[in-house]
Amino acid sequence: MLSWRNPGPEQADWGVDRYAARVVSAFEAAAEIAGSDDVDTLGFCAGGIITSVVLAHLAHIGRAGLVASASLGVTLLDFDVPAPIGALSVPSLLAVAAARSGRDGVISAKSLGAVFSWMRPDDLVYGYVINNYLMGEDPPAFDILAWNADGTNLPARLHREFLDVFGENHLVRPGAVTILGSPIDLGAIRQPMWVTAGRTDHLTPWQGCYRTTQLVGGETTFALSNSGHVASLVNPPGNPKSHFSVGPAGGTAAEWEAQTEKRIGSWWEGWAEWLAKTSPSPDRDAPGALGSAEHLPTDAAPGRYVRDLADAG
Repeated sequence: MLSWRNPGPEQADWGVDRYAARVVSAFEAAAEIAGSDDVDTLGFCAGGIITSVVLAHLAHIGRAGLVASASLGVTLLDFDVPAPIGALSVPSLLAVAAARSGRDGVISAKSLGAVFSWMRPDDLVYGYVINNYLMGEDPPAFDILAWNADGTNLPARLHREFLDVFGENHLVRPGAVTILGSPIDLGAIRQPMWVTAGRTDHLTPWQGCYRTTQLVGGETTFALSNSGHVASLVNPPGNPKSHFSVGPAGGTAAEWEAQTEKRIGSWWEGWAEWLAKTSPSPDRDAPGALGSAEHLPTDAAPGRYVRDLADAG
């Protein structure tokens, strides 16, 4: 698992190229440690954007075989879709956001969280003001809130480049953006792909996530969970309250929805079945030790850098 380092101002110049290069090196390290020619990859949200441009880059340089299958969760690649986040695409607002992160070196997790909360103010802002501040009630015990609170800063350069992709919608136009020296063409991604979305997701609407299946060049399977942006992912197998729809992508989002049936349980179970069929490999014993001679184990997951700023207060 590859987790974000929580950057500070000293990482202000880290951009998409740097993150994409580290993803490629992680693929290579995982394959070497496992003694495999390829890997299966799964990316969520902004990580799904990085994953997608890496896949297009690998296709451009003739190394697509490094990745056997790709899966994306709650990831938008086409930003020209009706969504609350579209209200932030006004050029003047994008310029202000870029200037702020450029001044501070990062855009903080707190600032990002505030932006996302104000996209659904009744549930994520005013409800807490009324119940907790005005009425003095304790916040409900809700495990998803712990995941919401686990935010990360973004380096100024990465933030600026994401804003460019968002504002100009670069990824839907082949060659409009270059990553690691490669003109990015999502249509060059030919690996089997699984795309997951959340029916009540207010950040990445499921119809926008479905659009990914029309942008990539390989066969895709689309899964629609019954929850929102975080709850659809933090959804363990065996949950009888969960349900999802899944099926091969084809036609419009409405046509896909009309042709699929609901399944009880978590989409993770459907994904595991899909992965076993898509990228089969023989069973073998688990290794007796972590890492390899080339890649020695260092720190326990999720890594010391993830805790740097938290430990500093």
